[in-house]
Amino acid sequence: MNMAQNKPYAESCEQNQGPILQVLEPLVEQRKTVLEVGSGTGQHAVYFSAVFPHLRWQTSDLVENHSAIQAWIADSGLSNVMSPLELDSRGSWPDQQYDLIFSSNTLHIMSSEAVLQMFNRLPGCMYDSSVFLVYGPFNYQGGYTSDSNARFDQWLKQRDPVSGIKNFEWLKDIADRCGLECFEDIEMPANNRILLWRKRRGEPCQYAG
Repeated sequence: MNMAQNKPYAESCEQNQGPILQVLEPLVEQRKTVLEVGSGTGQHAVYFSAVFPHLRWQTSDLVENHSAIQAWIADSGLSNVMSPLELDSRGSWPDQQYDLIFSSNTLHIMSSEAVLQMFNRLPGCMYDSSVFLVYGPFNYQGGYTSDSNARFDQWLKQRDPVSGIKNFEWLKDIADRCGLECFEDIEMPANNRILLWRKRRGEPCQYAG
C-alpha cells in the first residue's frame, strides 16, 4: 500500500473501479442504501459515492482501518458517504437492512470461518429485493483460474495461513444454507470475478443462532 496525498492508497482499487462501475450502474438505479463490508482504504466508497450521488454509502471495517477511510471521506467533501462502522464478520453487524451490500477484495484475506460467519449475517442486513455483490478472485472445482492467481494464493497463505482464495462451490454451499443464491457470475479483468447473490424467499439461514 502506497501513500497518496497523505492517505493510504491501494493501486488495485484504482485499477478495478472502472470495470466494477459497469456492473454497478444497472444495479443501483432503483437503490438508495449501500453497506460496504471491508472498506479498506476508503477509495471505493469515495469513488462510487461521487458517481452515484443518490446513494447513501455506509462504510465499515475493522477499527484499525477507520482513520484511512475517514481521511478519504474528509478530503472528498461528499455528504452521501458515511463514516465507517466497526464491523468484524464474527462480531456485531448493523441492525438494519440495505438495498445493496458491496464487498471488494475481502474474501481471500479472510479465514473460512470468518467467511462463513459473513454469509450467516448477510441475510439480516438484506431486504427480499437486496443484492450482495462481491468482487475478487475465486477458484472453481478446486482449481485456479490462472497461474497468477496460484502465485497470489501462495503469497496470501505465506502471509496468513488461514487466508486464501475461496472455492466458488464452497461459497455456493454455505450461501445456500444461509438462504442466499448466486444469480450471476461475471468475468472481470485480471482473473477476477463478480458474484451477485440474492435471498431465497422463505428460506431462513440454517446457521443462524
